[in-house]
Parts: sequence; C-alpha cells; structure tokens
Amino acid sequence: MNQWLPCKRKEFIRRLLKLGFDGPFIGGRHHLMVYKEHRLAIPSNREYSIPQLKMMIHEIESIIGYGCGYS
Repeated sequence: MNQWLPCKRKEFIRRLLKLGFDGPFIGGRHHLMVYKEHRLAIPSNREYSIPQLKMMIHEIESIIGYGCGYS
C-alpha cells in the first residue's frame, strides 16, 4: 500500500502543467490553473496536506475525465 505524503505547492503545479493545465493565474484569494474551459483553484499555502491533496486530485480527475481510483 502506498503512503500519502504532503506535497510542495511548486511540485504540485509542475505536475499539473505536465497534465496540460495552464497557469497559474491570479484570481482573488487563490491562484487558478486552467484546463480547457475548466478552472481549478490552487491554495496559496507552501505545502498541501494529505486531505487537501486528495480533494484536489478528486477535482482534477473530474476535470480531465480520468479516474485513478484514489480514495
């Protein structure tokens, strides 16, 4: 079983860029990453907790139409 670890913000954004997202763009309290017509809010903290990562990955899966099976 894989163990989840917190992730640095820069690394998370780098991986989103590899998936085809554009940005980050300034948008109020959060920065935004854009994938086609979809927007994903990126929190401004330097490191994302495990619950934050799981929530954002679930949202990314629904945006790009891919299910990794993480729960």
